[in-house]
Amino acid sequence: MTEDMRNEIIRRRQQGTSQRRIAQDLGVARAAVHDVLQRWAAERAQGAPASLPRPSVRRPSVLDAYDDAMRQFLSRYPDMTAVRIHEELRRQGFTGHYSIVRDRVRQLRATPAAEPVVRFETVMGAQAQMDYSSYDIDFVAEGRRRVHLFSYVLSYSRRSYLHFVEAQDLPTTLREHVRAFAHLGGVAAHCLYDNMKVVVLRHGDEGPLYNPKFLAFASHYGFAPRACRVRRSQTKGKVERHFHYVESNFLNGRTFRTLEHLNEMLQGWLANVADVRVHRETRQRPVDRHAEERPHLLPLPATPYDVSVVEYRVVDVEGFVAWRQNLYSVPWRHIGQALAVRVNAATLIVYGPQFDEIARHDLLASGVSGQRCLHKSHRPSADPRQHEAALRQRFAELGPVAQRFLDGLLREQRYGKEQAAKVLALHSTYTRADWLAALERAVRFGAFSLAAVERILATQAKPKSPLETLADRERQRLAEHLCDNPVSPRPTADYQHLMEPPHGPPQETPSNQDNAPPAGADARADAPTRLGTGPDPSPDGRSDPSASPDTDRPT
Repeated sequence: MTEDMRNEIIRRRQQGTSQRRIAQDLGVARAAVHDVLQRWAAERAQGAPASLPRPSVRRPSVLDAYDDAMRQFLSRYPDMTAVRIHEELRRQGFTGHYSIVRDRVRQLRATPAAEPVVRFETVMGAQAQMDYSSYDIDFVAEGRRRVHLFSYVLSYSRRSYLHFVEAQDLPTTLREHVRAFAHLGGVAAHCLYDNMKVVVLRHGDEGPLYNPKFLAFASHYGFAPRACRVRRSQTKGKVERHFHYVESNFLNGRTFRTLEHLNEMLQGWLANVADVRVHRETRQRPVDRHAEERPHLLPLPATPYDVSVVEYRVVDVEGFVAWRQNLYSVPWRHIGQALAVRVNAATLIVYGPQFDEIARHDLLASGVSGQRCLHKSHRPSADPRQHEAALRQRFAELGPVAQRFLDGLLREQRYGKEQAAKVLALHSTYTRADWLAALERAVRFGAFSLAAVERILATQAKPKSPLETLADRERQRLAEHLCDNPVSPRPTADYQHLMEPPHGPPQETPSNQDNAPPAGADARADAPTRLGTGPDPSPDGRSDPSASPDTDRPT
């Protein structure tokens, strides 16, 4: 029985055709024609819906007698499997197959109902949401690469900042936050995050434990981070939904040459498509709602947060420091030293031992390793006399043994200057004591060569770890400040007044202690003897300054 058949039966009945004639002409049973006409009459009279199916009647089953037993099993053991229930029922006499037990368990097992998703809206400037999403993109010039989309969305206006990055580490996250704040002209009072390690270290009994470095960043801008509940992404559904919009509208049907080209097209898409579309929920353009929300955002500080990365790098024998598989030159006289390197979004800066800037480079293009950035001023001078003078100055800083070795090396070796630079590089690999001991042994036996020093170190010394490298460097800096004692020791007499009772001598009592000396008198009399040498105390218990040989010392 189809809708077309029902329509034909009703049409013929309205024309006065009998039910018998309709059944004969259409080839259906008279009972079927009667049911169709009766249901049609009821709908016209009572308005009953025509699409409601008849309630199904379940046929009796051999498993019906075991329903109570199955309910008891599931109430006592909610996680009991259908296989175990089938085994228990067979012990009670059940002879059916496992499949009907499995289907009945699905009906009887209590399944928790999914919590409804409640949409909520926030006031202007109150909340933002941030998250990452990873994509594998086939770039025309770079091949297939995994990139991560940083997204920061204002919850009220739905205006966002998007940028593809190579990593989800803390420096990248902080840098993109700073750019998002500048793009949107302010900061929301709260920002929702999932449990990424750069924001939340772990969850404890008292709630989430935030990363102290990220909290310092949040304090600089005045907003409060809020961690969502674990495995509940719908809490920040606005930013999650935004990723689906990017995938379906921006990434779909486009090709990109490089990561830079991808971000260029993304910024154009944000300005010309995403920000000016009519949002499905707000029924307004995000750029218009952002104009209303911007005065309610937290103002930006006068100075943005410094998100530069500072690490130590050892200058190799060629005069380069490494950063992300690329090399950057430094003045060659710093070969073998561990120097501080500061890296921001576009620049790499190298600082000398006194933390003065000695080199500055533009960062090389990411994604390509083995590149070199060389400044000619960092190479040795073409004048051999200047080169030798710089070498002598560097070896003189390391002691007389190093000077004697350099003199012998330059005297006996044809390429002594080149070997001297490589000997300096060994100073960063071994401890200062082992390096000087190797030079002293080489001087003692007249072995003035790089190969001799390398053999001595290989047999008598062990390369130091990076932590030991930094410890040696800082130990030398601290020695310069700790060699002098700016505070001279004070005599113990200056502290005698601290031994007095707080309220003077105690009152006499009517006991047999009338002739006893006041409490504390013996202590005051014996104090100079117990505490050490010093002048006799004055009658009031204080030391006589005129009798002290240290009265001219500053207190």
